[in-house]
Amino acid sequence: MQNLLGNVFTGLITDENEQAYFVQKEGVTFKLDKAEGEHELGEAIEGFAYVGQKQDNRFTTNIPKVTQDRCDFGEVVATRRDLGAFIDIGLPDKEVVLSLDELPTMRELWPKKGDRLMVSLINDNKDRMWATLADETVFQAMGKKVQAVYKEDFLNKDVVATAFRLKVAGTHVITEDNYLGFIHPSERYIEPRLGETQKGRIVGVSPDGTLNISLKPRAHEVISDDAMMILTFLEKSAEGKIPFTDKSTPEEIQTMFAISKGQFKRALGSLLKERRIKQEDGFTILLKGKDETTASKETN
Repeated sequence: MQNLLGNVFTGLITDENEQAYFVQKEGVTFKLDKAEGEHELGEAIEGFAYVGQKQDNRFTTNIPKVTQDRCDFGEVVATRRDLGAFIDIGLPDKEVVLSLDELPTMRELWPKKGDRLMVSLINDNKDRMWATLADETVFQAMGKKVQAVYKEDFLNKDVVATAFRLKVAGTHVITEDNYLGFIHPSERYIEPRLGETQKGRIVGVSPDGTLNISLKPRAHEVISDDAMMILTFLEKSAEGKIPFTDKSTPEEIQTMFAISKGQFKRALGSLLKERRIKQEDGFTILLKGKDETTASKETN
């Protein structure tokens, strides 16, 4: 059945009941919900086969964007430390799992809910369907590169890019309009997660046409490096808060941020003045929305 699961094929409707039609292919029967549309016994029908949440063979005419033969971005809906990442590829009642074997060794670089991963499907020898990361050839085939003659037109432009490969040398990304890019470690404060989408700016174009992208602000947008580092930690935290304030010890601050307590307090002071953070119950909290900022003003 490995050649059927995760693939699109044409099967024959051989039976039905009140809720479903039954589609056969190569002696294997799949269940097709009648809610997807009316069909006739003996009709040949094209669809996608998979194993549903109840471990039953399913067939859908709503073909997902990801198959064994086709890569596309799927959205991460959850992760499990002992299993991997659950990805929505467009099936009505099932997410597919990307094994932890394909995820970064460092847990903090795993994708989070809402991140995007370019995947296709594979089946193991137990007929279990898994997601698998697209390899470099897929991105080279779909990605665009800048011709030297147009290089100047791209410099300093804002871009939105998704991290698809994490390397010691830097982060490989693809932009919303499918240009390939690279983020050198010196052009970021914290390494992006696999699948994370971030805003950046183009600071150069490499000889092969790949965009060189920075996640750091322009000069006129710059707050202090220390303040930006704290903002980045807050943005990366699970709830937009960190257990550090101006009451934290110098040792705690040095261990986490590698700066002195004086530097830390100055950075917090500038962020408090700009109403980008607040301090509450031993936490520094990121103010994301207008309502939060207004509330902060009213309490100060």
